[in-house]
Amino acid sequence: MTGMDWPEILLRLGTATFAGSAIGLNRDLHGKPIGLKTLGIVGLSTATVVLLAVQLAEPGKITDAASRVIQGILTGIGFLGAGVIVHESDRFRVRGLTSAACTFLAACLGIACGAGEWKIVLVALAFTFVLLTIGRRVERRLHHALGGKEDPHPAEAAPKTGSRDGV
Repeated sequence: MTGMDWPEILLRLGTATFAGSAIGLNRDLHGKPIGLKTLGIVGLSTATVVLLAVQLAEPGKITDAASRVIQGILTGIGFLGAGVIVHESDRFRVRGLTSAACTFLAACLGIACGAGEWKIVLVALAFTFVLLTIGRRVERRLHHALGGKEDPHPAEAAPKTGSRDGV
């Protein structure tokens, strides 16, 4: 077992907390049912257990035990994500899927931070914010241009948070 130095531990756990919190801040600013603290904790907790598994493994090698830790995280995080999905029975609408997907992504980014895979974290975070920022507008335009039957996100279903794209 090799010892990891304090700066590396701080970097991995801090980046995971920051990445999850940044995604959570976006969700919170758009009035969604999950926010900065929750997704920051998701990122931190997943990075913590992956970092522990990596610490106990041979240097540079993900062991079977580390693999099982990662699999358990990804299975278990589905329950947290399911908690933010709300079914509106009067309109037959399901809401909160993007927030649930963000919960899963925060866990995945935590895993990547715990493993020290910085390039993957940065690229995934950049893509995340592109999707969360312009995804709804692009979706509407493509739906209209490609002859969709109706607007996939009608105005009355948009949240009342002052958001232009309702993400």
